Amino acid sequence: MWGIVPAAGTGSRIQPLAFSKELLPVGSRLDNGIERPCAVSEYLVERMIHGGANKICFVISPGKSDIMEYYGASYGSASMAYVVQPQASGLCDAIFQATPLIPSDESVIVGLPDTVWFPEKALAELPDDVLSFLLFPVDNPDVFDAVILDEAKRVQEIQVKRSDAGSRWIWGAFKMPGHLLKALHELWISRDRQDEYFGTLVNAYLAQGGAAVGVQAGESYVDVGTLHGYRAAIGLLSEAAQHDTITGARVALGWPAGRLPRGLHDLNRE
Repeated sequence: MWGIVPAAGTGSRIQPLAFSKELLPVGSRLDNGIERPCAVSEYLVERMIHGGANKICFVISPGKSDIMEYYGASYGSASMAYVVQPQASGLCDAIFQATPLIPSDESVIVGLPDTVWFPEKALAELPDDVLSFLLFPVDNPDVFDAVILDEAKRVQEIQVKRSDAGSRWIWGAFKMPGHLLKALHELWISRDRQDEYFGTLVNAYLAQGGAAVGVQAGESYVDVGTLHGYRAAIGLLSEAAQHDTITGARVALGWPAGRLPRGLHDLNRE
């Protein structure tokens, strides 16, 4: 299974930085018993690995060689690959830069590298054979992409940053079979590559008879791409690091299902 990490954006909301925003230190991790800073994108990479990905492709801009230097050829059990998006032209363009690498018979996960969310193994809840969205409840869906579901949890519409959002559930990551990624790429090309946001392309896909499902397995979601979100993520991870049920090598992760550190559900207020 592949994971695609679109990392070609400029990070204008949290600049100036002397490095790519995906390498912004947020929390810490243990490396051979030594605590060191943890890049924000590592949280997504680890969640993709928990979701079954064994190959991860970063889509970077020409000036983001520091991401390649940071991750190198592998991370944990996953091999790393890199493709270049020549110009920052939106999420759809970034995702489809990786299309030539993805076999039609393999699944692919897509997530955003400047986010921190829980539970860390939620991607494992997504099915392999259909376009599926991992959904999170937030108090401000107007700044995200709200997902409208029917009673059977089928996606009816994605409302992209709408002030009158009809749902408090937003997508934080999604999964699909490789052949569907290629079909969506062809649809995007047929629409003259005008879709900047993935949500508008999915709406066109649904209008043509396509199907997608939403899985409400997410509990908390923080966008670290703003200063407010950065502070919220630091608070989230600092509190989690003191939690007495934390296990494993990752500082700040790993509590039992149903038990979240106090205040965690409030951290998605951006």
